[in-house]
Amino acid sequence: MAGHAQSPNARRRARADDLLPLTAVLAELGITRATWYRWRNRGYGPEARRLPNGQIRVRRGALDDFKNSLEAA
Repeated sequence: MAGHAQSPNARRRARADDLLPLTAVLAELGITRATWYRWRNRGYGPEARRLPNGQIRVRRGALDDFKNSLEAA
């Protein structure tokens, strides 16, 4: 089936409004949780939001923008 070049997960990851769990963000950036919180205390890193259950999520678009800013620097 040539029309199925991407898996459903690959297409889903490409959406800028997807909310990613912090563990996925840490893995993608290659940093530890301690580094994440150190960055956050300094106002550095992608915009994140805390859900009512206390979990942290980052929008795919915000993470991509942050990564692009790293590459440009």
